Amino acid sequence: MVVCFILGLGSLVSWNSMLTIGDYYYILFPNYHPARVLTLAYQPFAFGTTAILTYYEAKINTRLRNLSGYILFFASTFMVLVLDLATSGKGGLGHYIGICLLSACFGLADGQVQGGMVGDLSFMCPEFIQSFLAGLAASGALISILRMLTKVAFEKSHNGLRKGAILFLAISTFVEFLCIILYAIYFPKLPIVKYYRAKAALEGSKTVSADLAAAGIQSTTNDQAENKHDEKEQERLSNKQLFLQNVDYAVDLFLIYVVTLSIFPGFLYENTGSHQLGTWYPVVLIATYNVTDFIARYLPLVKWLKLESRKTLLIAVISRFLLIPAFYFTAKYADQGWMIFLVSFLGLTNGHLTGPEQNALGNFLVMCLIAGIFAGVVLDWLWIIGKGSF
Repeated sequence: MVVCFILGLGSLVSWNSMLTIGDYYYILFPNYHPARVLTLAYQPFAFGTTAILTYYEAKINTRLRNLSGYILFFASTFMVLVLDLATSGKGGLGHYIGICLLSACFGLADGQVQGGMVGDLSFMCPEFIQSFLAGLAASGALISILRMLTKVAFEKSHNGLRKGAILFLAISTFVEFLCIILYAIYFPKLPIVKYYRAKAALEGSKTVSADLAAAGIQSTTNDQAENKHDEKEQERLSNKQLFLQNVDYAVDLFLIYVVTLSIFPGFLYENTGSHQLGTWYPVVLIATYNVTDFIARYLPLVKWLKLESRKTLLIAVISRFLLIPAFYFTAKYADQGWMIFLVSFLGLTNGHLTGPEQNALGNFLVMCLIAGIFAGVVLDWLWIIGKGSF
């Protein structure tokens, strides 16, 4: 479970680090809308990669998919660090284009890892999935808290923002390297992992042979395995049937992230005005969202808080669209306290409605989630139309 938590952390820690040091990028690239542009560079590649890999899921080596994703995360994060050191922390179009390209690489890695890991862990015990998803959610909260600590530590020093950013990138690079070692060497040799993968191979899975080979186990190829495979194939729903039976969950995830990403992070960085918190304001807003989102992931574990009715869940998801006018009027007329409260509500509803029980469909729901994120990122640009900065 600890390993799964770290692997979940590594699936988003690099991207969350780039978002959380957005205040640094707004100093370097004040006219280029970094929070919006970097997210827009990231999401199409995450969505496209996930869609392609979902279509070819049954033919893909899951182990190679996940490993290549973590390696790409590591290499891209390291290159962001190298790029900042090579340019001595100076802005400029060349530096910005390089950051955008590396952001696209993060998207490619995300598309490989999230769906692949959910699929990899889905045939094991539920605690593995829960730990992985907790790591995903915790990455934003942990990075935000660390960002606030580094801001305090370096605030009065020369180039304090840059020092904090470099520290973030170094930590992220280390976490991604740790994920490579854990997934490639340690995880496949755990006895419980060997057991579940051998069981999956016996039941006809075509995507675990490389995992079993890495653990020193020969995949079962006898007649009994073939017979069980045929029986499973007859019972198993087609991908299309599976999707249609759970289309409401897919729509829920899509709409949840349409709303969330149309506000976070671009609106919070650029459209909330100046307040008493000064340069701390966007950092506090981002941290508030990440922490409340993380807390809310565990709310469904409280029985009376869990939304079990599909119809009630859909109504709750659609009602979140009221947050868009709420953020508009809060930014225009209210003070920072109301904005922090509203961001807390955004994070709580995002984490609670996403819910751990809705990830059983693996690649399909991850693809719908990323599609919603992509749509939200595009809609986020509507906030700045007509403001003279678009």
